Amino acid sequence: MTKIAAQPAVPSLALRAVRDEDGVAVAGLIAACFAEYDGCLFSWDEFPELKAPAAWATTRGTRFWIATGLDGELAGCICATPEAGSMVELHKFYVASHLRGSGLADMLLGSVFDLARETAASAIFLWTDTRFTRAHGFYEKHGFVRQAGSRLLHDLSDTTEFHYRRELP
Repeated sequence: MTKIAAQPAVPSLALRAVRDEDGVAVAGLIAACFAEYDGCLFSWDEFPELKAPAAWATTRGTRFWIATGLDGELAGCICATPEAGSMVELHKFYVASHLRGSGLADMLLGSVFDLARETAASAIFLWTDTRFTRAHGFYEKHGFVRQAGSRLLHDLSDTTEFHYRRELP
C-alpha cells in the first residue's frame, strides 16, 4: 500500500480553516476549475453551502481547509467529513491552475490523511467528475482505486462521477 510522505510546506502559502467570509473566493476557485472543462458550469444554486462555508462545515462535522497566499488570495481548498463505519469522505478539493504541481495538492491531501488518522478511519473515499482526468491521475498516484460504477448528479453540468477509495493501514 502506498504511503503519503510528509510534504514540506508549500512556500508562501498558509493552511487554515475556512471562514464564512471565504465563500465567494471558494466559489470563484471552483468556478475557475469548472471553466477548464467543456460543459462544466458553476451555479450558486448547486453550492448554497458556500454562502456560509464555515457554518455549513460545523453543522456537518466537516473539516474545511483553505490555502492562501501571503496576499490572502485563495490557492486551494479541501473538505473531509468523517462518516459512519470509520470512513472519511474527501470533497471540494480544488487547486488554482497555476499552482498545480507545486506540492499544494499534496499538502491539502495530507490534512485529510491527518484527520483520517485522528478518527481511526479505515478508508477515505471520494466522488470526482469523469471529466477531471488530471485529478484521477493524482488520486491514483496517492493510492486511491477507482471503484466499479458511477453516479449521475442530474445537475446543470450533467455530471457523471467516478467513485474512488483508499484503504488505510
